Amino acid sequence: MAPSLPRTNSRARIPLISAALLALLTTAACSQQSNSASATGSSPDANATAASVATGAKPAPFSKGIVKVALVRQSGAGDFFEQWGSGAKAQAKALGIDLTVYDAQADNATEATDLSTAISSGVSAIIIDHGFAATVDPLINQAEAKGIDVVTFDVDSTNPKVVSTEQSDADLAQDVLKVAAQDLPKGSKVGYVNVAGYPALDARDTVWQKVKATESWSQEFKVGEVTDSTETDNVPLVSAALLQHADVAAVFAPYDELAKASTIAVQNDNLVGKVKVFGIDISNADIQILTEADSPWVATAGTDPSSVGAAVVRTAALQLAGQLGKTTVDFPGVAITRQFLLDHKITNMDQLRAAIPALNLSDVSAANWISVVSH
Repeated sequence: MAPSLPRTNSRARIPLISAALLALLTTAACSQQSNSASATGSSPDANATAASVATGAKPAPFSKGIVKVALVRQSGAGDFFEQWGSGAKAQAKALGIDLTVYDAQADNATEATDLSTAISSGVSAIIIDHGFAATVDPLINQAEAKGIDVVTFDVDSTNPKVVSTEQSDADLAQDVLKVAAQDLPKGSKVGYVNVAGYPALDARDTVWQKVKATESWSQEFKVGEVTDSTETDNVPLVSAALLQHADVAAVFAPYDELAKASTIAVQNDNLVGKVKVFGIDISNADIQILTEADSPWVATAGTDPSSVGAAVVRTAALQLAGQLGKTTVDFPGVAITRQFLLDHKITNMDQLRAAIPALNLSDVSAANWISVVSH
């Protein structure tokens, strides 16, 4: 949700996108920028390095020179999207892709316009990062009809030719709730902060309902909304709920912007040491909050946003080369506890990737002709 932001269907995803979540949070005006990740002079993350160096010969169309690809985005709040985009640009540059980036920033009409522009721009492939199926599917059909390969991230497209990529939201929820089950006794009172309507968040909710029943946890409240300032706007909601239910042992908030809001609310209500926060997603900003003194946010689960962005671009490259051979690609995540971060003195994503190499996704959508980038 980035984190991930969870995912989008005909709504939009906030990193999910929906009318709330898939809508991806904001109504900000769209900003379109052309970021050439090739000789045209874009500036992808200067910190990107090669996790593996290409040894094989490039297949067509990459053997023939620069390949034009469009990235149509619905970005949202938080640094998940910035890091995702940085990884995508760095991987595009390493592949010899001229990447043009459009960002509708939660405006569905703008995303439709951006996608239409991309279709007419002469690109070989289009990557769609979040969006409502109702908004993007008609245009995806147009793109496929013109022979343009389409790869999506967290979009519930109904087009069978689309290559769909996503985090395994159910696994992320299962991972962090496994940690919660070790910390919380059966029958514990728990608060819940989530928003319905976003595929990613809905997938996480499904797991929550099952684990909650298994552990006999009592859900004392549920609040949450997705806005253009999700973290800020949810603080008073969670704070008010906590004041009415100060006896809860924990809060589960399966999206990092919601987890950050819950953390602040626990602190504001002077419940540190009494209420634990369990979230989903991980980023530099999340790590800072998880590791600050007396942080009530004790565990999360997530993928590395920059590695995911890079892996999505590699997926598109393999599809263009006719070497992907499947229509779905999942990016596995890991559970990460506050104690692990403190024990390993981890303060940023670079250090976390070094401590947990699986986050680099180096083996996902890889080939001997692709230099896999790492940040």
